[in-house]
Amino acid sequence: MKKYYFLVSFLLPAFFLSSLSKAQTTNEENYRLHIRKAIGTIVLDGRLDEPDWQAAEVTSPFRQTFPYDTSAAVQQTETRMTFDDENLYISYVIYQPRNYAVQSLRRDFPQGGGTDLIIVNLDTFKDKQNAFHFAVNPYGVQREGLLSNGVDVTNDWDNKWYTEVTNFDDRWVVELAIPFKTLRYKITEGTNEWNVNFFRNNLDINERSAWAPIPRGIRSNNIAFSGLLIWDAPPPQPGVNISLIPYVSYNTSRDYLNQKDGVGKPGLGIDAKIAITPSLNLDLTVNPDFAQAEVDRQVTNLSRFELFFPERRQFFLENSDLFAGFGTGGVSSSSSGSGGGGSSSVITPFFSRRIGIGRDSVTRANVVVPILAGARLSGKVSNRLRVGLLTMQTAAKENVQASANYSVLALQQRVFSRSTLGMILVNKQSFPTAEDNPNPALAYNRMAGVDYKLASRDGKLSGNFFVHKSFTPDSPRDATATAATLDYSSSRLDFAAGVTRIGAGYNVSQIGFVPRNDLWRTSPSVAYSFFPKNPRINRIVNSWGLGMDGDMRIQASTGKYTDWDFSPIQFFMRFSDNSSFRLTPVRTDYTYLFDRSFDPANQGGKALPQGTAYRYRSLRVSYSSNSADLFNYDLSGRFGTYFNGNITNLTTNFSYRYQPFVNLSVDVSYNRIDLPETQGFSDATLVLVSPRLDLTFSKTVFLTTVVQYNNQVNNVNLNTRLQWRFKPVSDFFVVYTDNYFATDPDHPYSLGWLNSKNRALVLKLTYWFNV
Repeated sequence: MKKYYFLVSFLLPAFFLSSLSKAQTTNEENYRLHIRKAIGTIVLDGRLDEPDWQAAEVTSPFRQTFPYDTSAAVQQTETRMTFDDENLYISYVIYQPRNYAVQSLRRDFPQGGGTDLIIVNLDTFKDKQNAFHFAVNPYGVQREGLLSNGVDVTNDWDNKWYTEVTNFDDRWVVELAIPFKTLRYKITEGTNEWNVNFFRNNLDINERSAWAPIPRGIRSNNIAFSGLLIWDAPPPQPGVNISLIPYVSYNTSRDYLNQKDGVGKPGLGIDAKIAITPSLNLDLTVNPDFAQAEVDRQVTNLSRFELFFPERRQFFLENSDLFAGFGTGGVSSSSSGSGGGGSSSVITPFFSRRIGIGRDSVTRANVVVPILAGARLSGKVSNRLRVGLLTMQTAAKENVQASANYSVLALQQRVFSRSTLGMILVNKQSFPTAEDNPNPALAYNRMAGVDYKLASRDGKLSGNFFVHKSFTPDSPRDATATAATLDYSSSRLDFAAGVTRIGAGYNVSQIGFVPRNDLWRTSPSVAYSFFPKNPRINRIVNSWGLGMDGDMRIQASTGKYTDWDFSPIQFFMRFSDNSSFRLTPVRTDYTYLFDRSFDPANQGGKALPQGTAYRYRSLRVSYSSNSADLFNYDLSGRFGTYFNGNITNLTTNFSYRYQPFVNLSVDVSYNRIDLPETQGFSDATLVLVSPRLDLTFSKTVFLTTVVQYNNQVNNVNLNTRLQWRFKPVSDFFVVYTDNYFATDPDHPYSLGWLNSKNRALVLKLTYWFNV
């Protein structure tokens, strides 16, 4: 009977969503911009006084995307484009009084609505799935990224481009130059065309606008909504593009727990970027070093499963969507719950954090495994076919793993207007020696999979369908993972449904991330938004809505429920000042402990016995203030029963900025778990406090300090990183890390800051050479 429930829960919404998705008139038919080659020289000064700028075509008036989507922007933007043999030039005249909201002077400032900015997304292959993303704020700070899956932007792609900004009392003027070597594109016979859109965030009057209109409620970077850039003359061939990025480093550390004195270790390595064709790139790395990578943000783990932490190492982040986009992809970890949601939602056949990071079998601590070398070939071999090939070789690490090679082949073929059909092969092959005492079960870990990602022409309907199979030496039965999901999203209605099945023998533990197997899962949800028409109400409330969702898991081998949660009613409201509120009056959770006992506090206390079931309810509420305010905050809470006890969860973030130089924030997570002491269980108070100081002394010198106090794992982490960008994409880093005990074992409620565990100091210099 439960199998029929899964079938009906997917097929009925699928039919409903398919009937709602219809082709609509695309923006390219109405929004076109011609680009002409410059006759004279363009001088980057933010003035636009060259004759070529005066002769360039100007975009039509920008249209609002928030708070409304039916009128022209109140404060307008003018955009022009031209080019020469070396660069693509874009200029903006942005009308706004000199009253800017700018988070910081740091390059690659974060995504989100807290900064005045102007964005261009360049879809050079017209596939409406991938694009180059360039953003500038009123102080000329740059942000570049790669856009994938039609809407997702990552800021981890670094390259050279140039900007100049001039500020006037009633406007700010941007002039930027993007070298053609920075871009990937193909030149076609006849007229060359790219998809393009320009987007502006204006916090002075809390307005968002775009050149090619984007419906309200649709994300601003959605390139399904683009205009057309028409080249009156073809863009130039980008020519040879080879870059070398060597580094030198010095690392000293001290391990107090194991009484190992620090020994200085010099380091030397190199990365290379080689453009094989204008649309296909080869990246090489020898002895890579990731000491400057941002420290992981700790979370309180109340689940029964491994937590998912995102990749932060530069080499693995570039073009990561091509390799890590199979399955359901990565989501952030959940800090609370019964084991549902968060990490348990992730099915990723390739998880790059398995490379170069391992667990010591003696200390059980995560340690760095040296990476000897690696190569990545990625890009387009035609307008519709993307290819990715990655191989990495790691050294042996005592008590961790033998020397191993990791290889991935990914292909992605565009079908129909925006959908893709993908294939992935992943292999980890170990090369143990006799001294490694090899475990035959770990000799290799492989998988093969096919994914179909649906994306409708109008950007409203998306879906994910995949079949994956794993291969291990023990050759277990039922080693497959399958899924079929559909999502419909419009300005008013959001609807999602799907079915996932993970076989009991599906095992990608050495190459991917799948925290649970032997599982059926379905998670339907629906939400509907209302937009007030009364002007008095609309001045306060932009939209409000109601929704419901559920999440059900069944053990595939027995057909019995393992977990489910259900929220019959959810209320949400977005205010006109960009703040938001959400309330779930009652959420019901159910958990059956099939395969193991479980300590609800994850602190080694008395565990709930295997084979017991629990049903518990909670109220959940959250509020986020306007991120444009100098002082802004997020608050959320959970109150109710929890397994056989009660829980109070409070999570907050407070941020203050003295713009554009100082950002100070504090994250606090408080969990009070009360369990019946008469049955031998212990109460727990779990506290995670993380203050963060971000100083931007200039557009080239940055200092970040993060402290993380986490009494669940008895650790206080201090990480300080100084970065000096002395030339474009060339940096000097100083990174200091220290770990202490959060509490003194003899005095559980005192800080044990004098009891240091380990500390390290790293100096690193990188330099970008164009050959």
